[in-house]
Amino acid sequence: METAFRKEVEEALLSNYEAYYRLAYSYTGNEADALDIIQESAYQAIRNAGSLKNPEFAGTWIYRIVVNTALDLLRKKKRLAPEEELSGSWTEDRIPDPDLAAALKELPEKDRTLLLLRFFEELSFSGISEILGENENTVKTRYYRLLERLRTRLSA
Repeated sequence: METAFRKEVEEALLSNYEAYYRLAYSYTGNEADALDIIQESAYQAIRNAGSLKNPEFAGTWIYRIVVNTALDLLRKKKRLAPEEELSGSWTEDRIPDPDLAAALKELPEKDRTLLLLRFFEELSFSGISEILGENENTVKTRYYRLLERLRTRLSA
């Protein structure tokens, strides 16, 4: 059965594929897992296109699916593999400063996701709030508090 916004979802997937892949790769640190995340996310997005309320938000809706799929994969891997086998994360691959990379690795997933979407994907606060399902002012407050905590930690 053809869903109401399936075409919009497919167009968003095709036009933003590289950004979705970068986001997935940032979580996993390896190509195979990132491709699995993208494949599963695309399947879920197309399958659930009928639940999309506004076609203008198809892109951010898919970002949310990619984030949730990546986090699900990481949780599953964490249960199946010892901690040391889960090396290769976005912090090691994309952050040249080892102190900053270490500080980011210690952050909760929710905070890392916020920084990842803001810095690496260069999304606006309104886009991030859509993806995370939070109020935009809450996202801004968390972001600035998080930056201050990182600044304090790195200056020590």
